[in-house]
Amino acid sequence: MAINVNTVYQTVLLILNKEQRGYMTPVEFNKTGAQAQLEIFETYFDSLNQQIRVPQTDADYANRVVNLDEKISIFKKFGDASSIAASNVFGLPGYIDYTFGLNSAIQSFTVPGSTPTTYTLTGNALTLSNNNGIVEVFLNGVELSPNAFSLNGATLTLTNTPTANDIVLVNLYANQFYKLGQVLYNPSGVVVAEELQRVLREELYHLLSSDLTAPNTNNPIYLYENHQLTIYPTTITSDIEVAYIRKPVPPTWNFELGLNNQYIFNPSTSFNFELNPTEQTELILKILLYAGVVVKSPEIVQVASQQVQQENINQQR
Repeated sequence: MAINVNTVYQTVLLILNKEQRGYMTPVEFNKTGAQAQLEIFETYFDSLNQQIRVPQTDADYANRVVNLDEKISIFKKFGDASSIAASNVFGLPGYIDYTFGLNSAIQSFTVPGSTPTTYTLTGNALTLSNNNGIVEVFLNGVELSPNAFSLNGATLTLTNTPTANDIVLVNLYANQFYKLGQVLYNPSGVVVAEELQRVLREELYHLLSSDLTAPNTNNPIYLYENHQLTIYPTTITSDIEVAYIRKPVPPTWNFELGLNNQYIFNPSTSFNFELNPTEQTELILKILLYAGVVVKSPEIVQVASQQVQQENINQQR
């Protein structure tokens, strides 16, 4: 469950306008919101490392290690690494598409009179859907639940038959690789996959030069450099799977212009914050901190900064 982007934006505007401190435009909100979300996301890993070294309570809902893992679980992904030129060097899932700018795709179409349930997506949508990206489907501006559609490659199938002239909107977001987890060798016919051991460049020569320590298909190793995996033994050129953490997709508060040129929230082209709902308070405070800079209000910056600092202290106690 995500944090509604419209709820956060309206709360920020309410606090800013209460004392006529100024106004934050949608563009400013989207940029500061993305930065605030990323800051919160990146604290999870240092906090988890810190909490693992501290004794935890067994009480329900109060174990901080479990709670942090729940927040991180939103971004846990599992995918196939792609061999480069049929070699033992593999590209990571969720990295190549972002490198070449294929970070999102939006496609909209009108249901024809024949009202089919299957549609073929085109352009970047094909690349992103094959990369196991994040998919949102809207029917007449209302987001469909995951069980109301399926996406197989570039083929979108709706569970229920739509009505002629309905508007279908598909948002695709590529998974942006962030942190590497387990690397597994899982050839066909194997009951249990082999987990690869990560080694450093200075260890590699000594491991490969001895028959006793040389890697084999039962004890494979890998070198991780420049967002690529080099697998040993070199005979492994396929069947590599990777567990990894992706980055959150930047939030977007999108709008249409009303009759008086006012901003009217458009949920079908917007994207919510991907953080756990328990982060809503800290998220709003962080955005307010940036908002104080935008509207040049030192009072807002000071109050928001103090609240954020207090929140961090409470979480570490």
